[in-house]
Amino acid sequence: MKGLKSLLLLIATTSLCSAAKPEQEAVLKQLHLPYGFKISIFAENVPSARQMALGERGVVFVGTRDGFVYAVQDADGDGVAERQYALAKGLYLPNGVAFRSGALYVAEINRIIRYDEIEANLDNPPSPVVVFDKLPSDRHHGWKYLRFGPDGKLYSAVGAPCNVCDPQEENYASLFRLNPDGSGFEIIAKGIRNSVGFDWEPHTHHLFFNDNGRDNLGDDVPPDELNQWTGSKEHYGFPYCHAGNIPDPEFGGNKKCGQYKGPVWNYKAHIAPLGMRFYTGSQFPENYYKQLFVAQHGSWNRSVPQGYQVAQIRFSSSEPISEQSFVSGWLTPDGKVLGRPVDILQYTDGSLLISDDQLGVIYRVEYKP
Repeated sequence: MKGLKSLLLLIATTSLCSAAKPEQEAVLKQLHLPYGFKISIFAENVPSARQMALGERGVVFVGTRDGFVYAVQDADGDGVAERQYALAKGLYLPNGVAFRSGALYVAEINRIIRYDEIEANLDNPPSPVVVFDKLPSDRHHGWKYLRFGPDGKLYSAVGAPCNVCDPQEENYASLFRLNPDGSGFEIIAKGIRNSVGFDWEPHTHHLFFNDNGRDNLGDDVPPDELNQWTGSKEHYGFPYCHAGNIPDPEFGGNKKCGQYKGPVWNYKAHIAPLGMRFYTGSQFPENYYKQLFVAQHGSWNRSVPQGYQVAQIRFSSSEPISEQSFVSGWLTPDGKVLGRPVDILQYTDGSLLISDDQLGVIYRVEYKP
């Protein structure tokens, strides 16, 4: 409470510029999209912008890894957020945000908290309610993605507290869900090294989630993964097997990779797939409907960097069949990194919002042929 009271001295409704700054314009000019699509700055001055969630009144909530949670709002409908609020500070890597029934849920590393009636109190947020506080406190792969599923439950993940290890505690390397009031905690999948992005396929309602592969096996091994959870508890291989059929040199031993559930799609290695979204809006052309967009944050330890783009995974009969670039250019031909996409959110008008934790902005992609 004391921290939030002191925050009131800092909270302000910030007037955001309607035009991008010169350095932002320079980045926008480097970005490439399919014909008919336009990208612009929706919100600036959002340091370490990570996961986003959409409120009932069009407010976009933004988690970070620097302790802050923000809200940005395009109140006049011109495609640029002219209002910004700092809702909280000093939280423990509040990467994950989710919204339901007027309340904002925030996932810190070790707990989930809730801010009630938040859209009516953006300039004077209430004290948070603790929903669940029995999660590990390890910082390594501890930041969380948070979403409400079609069943009304909260879903998130606990990463492995290492590059590669075999943690014995049940919560590590898992997907879990729980009721909005914090009851009914349930681990639904194991063997997942670090998932910081997932969504439900619109037709089957199966959960598709990204998993970031281990390091120190070379530039091209193992591939990062897109996995599918269909409702029964499964083990996806970590740390024994990677990408379905690659035994781990340290932990593979006499394990048979076939006993674990493999990915439905392999990305390139080290591209760090994070936030993802199946498109269900009406603004984009029909061939983008129910297709998957994935923010590829980019490699940090590869001799030649790759990723740094938003990819489109094409689906047919509810299964992935191909991958192609949708927004690229954050990685220049000479290897300079201009930005790092993190999460994707479908906005009220059917455009897509993309957060960038390096540039501290949120982009807006619209179709304007």
